[in-house]
Amino acid sequence: MTARPVSTYRNSFTALRGFARSRAPEERCEVCGVTLPAEHTHLLDPVRRQVMCACEACALSVGQREGSAFLRLPTEVCWLEEFNLSDGQWDDLLIPVGMAFFFFSGAAGKMMAYYPSPAGPTECLLSLQAWEAIVAENSSLAKLRPDVEALLVNRVNGTREYYLAPLDKCYQLVGLIRSKWRGLSGGTEVWAGIAAFFADLKAQSLRTQSEISPAAGGPGA
Repeated sequence: MTARPVSTYRNSFTALRGFARSRAPEERCEVCGVTLPAEHTHLLDPVRRQVMCACEACALSVGQREGSAFLRLPTEVCWLEEFNLSDGQWDDLLIPVGMAFFFFSGAAGKMMAYYPSPAGPTECLLSLQAWEAIVAENSSLAKLRPDVEALLVNRVNGTREYYLAPLDKCYQLVGLIRSKWRGLSGGTEVWAGIAAFFADLKAQSLRTQSEISPAAGGPGA
């Protein structure tokens, strides 16, 4: 099945330029200017799809304030071990590569599908019928939070991994590929980086699950 033409929305993904460049040794909150640790919260402008680094206090005050233009991005990652997506269903989505992310855009009023490429995030025309068939088999997608969270799919080289991940994680993956891709095949550095990215994502998911699981011997054990 031949993929449909795709279009790259570079201007709307201005945050990717930051992820593609080497990060500064010291990052600061883009709201109040305080120095940030390596792991910190992000805010999202859902209209421009622009990401801002933020301290916890600003993330709470700005990202959760009624009428704010920015949304606080979640930090939790969920590895969907029993996600159902057949090869035929994947083909029906008409995505020409083995990685993609899907999220509901409030501004556009619909599900969006993008895949990472050396040129940046590339939009695919998502078949609503094909997507609804996947949703019908996966109740976990009901938990997908609009604008801030995505289904992130990795089916490269026989891998079958599916995550509910914050949207900034998807941008981070795109930035990694955009900055490290070399030649036609990408080169060993980018593929090592992709493997490390998904290994970290799975580790983060396992940590999240252990934090929310009831202690052994506790209620419900």
